[in-house]
Amino acid sequence: MIGIYGGTFDPVHYGHLRTALEVKEALNLSEVRFVPARLPPHRAPPIASPEARREMLELALAGAPMGFALDLRELERPGPSYMVDTLVSLRRELGAVPVCLLLGVDAFLGLPAWHRWQEIFQLAHLVVMARPGFKPEFSPVLTRELDRRRVENRARLRETISGAIYFQPVTLLGISSTFIRSALADGRSPKYLLPDRVLALICQRGYYQHTNH
Repeated sequence: MIGIYGGTFDPVHYGHLRTALEVKEALNLSEVRFVPARLPPHRAPPIASPEARREMLELALAGAPMGFALDLRELERPGPSYMVDTLVSLRRELGAVPVCLLLGVDAFLGLPAWHRWQEIFQLAHLVVMARPGFKPEFSPVLTRELDRRRVENRARLRETISGAIYFQPVTLLGISSTFIRSALADGRSPKYLLPDRVLALICQRGYYQHTNH
């Protein structure tokens, strides 16, 4: 069973890495693949180039636990980075391996706006990463899916290759890529919010230092 963690990673930081590690350990995933988006369809384009974000992720994952991997298919694919296309591609490669798409609560709440979102359930389980005790209000369309698909026992994720929704409590660190970019643009240090080797690269290349955050 593998995990898929998408995002812009602009830049990658300890909030991304820590939550991925907690989910990997909790669900006993053999692998978590970080999938940086080239052109996210539901948010502003990334500030850093695809090449810069790839290099930052390579550095971050070089010192990460075994089982963290970088998947570049969205950076290499032209056009909007639709997750459903990524999962179709992965499913062709992986066959009948259970796949867990890791989502934050905000991303899950916005799921009905995603391109061909209902097809995602045919391709992967959804693992929603949330702080313990958090109880968001779900839209009627998500409530219907939760009524059909939510499982409470993580072992159920291994019984089929896709289709379930599972909520995994994680330690949500109050770190954001927006804050890191803002600090760099204002001449402040984001040290201890992201891996030192990533920060060193950012400073060496001057990423984010002349941006609107």
